Amino acid sequence: MAVLGWHAAAGTLYAAYHLACHQWAFRSFFLFGSQAVYAEQQLADLGVDPFSFVGSQSEGWKMAFCERDLAIYLGLLVAGLVYARRRHLQPAGFLLYGVLILPIALDGFTQLFGWRESTWDLRVGTGLLFGLASGWFVLPRLDASFGLQPASSRYAASAVCDPLPPLSPRA
Repeated sequence: MAVLGWHAAAGTLYAAYHLACHQWAFRSFFLFGSQAVYAEQQLADLGVDPFSFVGSQSEGWKMAFCERDLAIYLGLLVAGLVYARRRHLQPAGFLLYGVLILPIALDGFTQLFGWRESTWDLRVGTGLLFGLASGWFVLPRLDASFGLQPASSRYAASAVCDPLPPLSPRA
């Protein structure tokens, strides 16, 4: 929306997503500009605040959520699409889920404590793994909590109805 000049509408979206994401410019993807990612120092060298910069015509426009959040959302989407086609999948166990989300925890906490700065590709990789693992962990359990049976058992060959006899004309 910002690239089209609809700054009020874009501002509304930025404000809404700010409730769930820090939106730091040096941890977000940029669209419609000279490059897709910027380091904190690059943005500072451009004379903009790396924490609140939204974008410009030359640098592009920041997405309303960070790279890691984008990857988490994409991972959840992919997990949901796979699960929609393969409803017989068993949920991931607690131990497996813990192992699969460990990379995002390590990446996030080492960043939080200032021990190092993560890279965009590491944030995307750990976010994608977290989203996939979370979908695998939650979706089968959600179906079970609602008492839904996997599609493969609901539509088994033995459950198919016999065809109805042809209708007779009315007299």
